[in-house]
Amino acid sequence: MKKEHRVKKGSAIEMIMKARKSTGNRFFVVYKKENHDNTHFRAAISVSKKYGNAVKRNKIKRQVREIVSKLDILPNYDIFIVIKNNANTLEFSDIKRDIEMLIKKQNIMR
Repeated sequence: MKKEHRVKKGSAIEMIMKARKSTGNRFFVVYKKENHDNTHFRAAISVSKKYGNAVKRNKIKRQVREIVSKLDILPNYDIFIVIKNNANTLEFSDIKRDIEMLIKKQNIMR
């Protein structure tokens, strides 16, 4: 995922969460907010320290970033993905299925 496709500032992430448009399951929560300032979507990912050590947290963030970059998400949206602690039992195919399902529920895929 390109750097311009990432939400970096904490204040921007707070604005996404304040929009209160979220869907979730046992493993992930996806928040969305419409943003007319950009011509592409932006994404942020959060993993708790309870998930595991830094290697495990970075691995799942890389996997989720790759999944999101391959999806055809509508422009003008900011999304924030929270990875819950019990997601460390999932395989890559399960992670991909769950993320795609949640993003489709949010109606932000083409």
